[in-house]
Amino acid sequence: MDLDDVVKVLEGVAHLVSKLSSDQQNELIDLLGAMADAESDPARREFMEGFPEGFRLLDDAV
Repeated sequence: MDLDDVVKVLEGVAHLVSKLSSDQQNELIDLLGAMADAESDPARREFMEGFPEGFRLLDDAV
């Protein structure tokens, strides 16, 4: 995949995540944690574990 396309996709995800309510953000954080716990692929687990911080969900989480 072209790196410019990757950046566009990640920017789109960041925009959508920023529009979630606080409750929705907390639900997403919980879901990502459960998915990471069940993930056997180390790279995918690391991505899921880092997603909340990387997309600044933890800054606004209640």
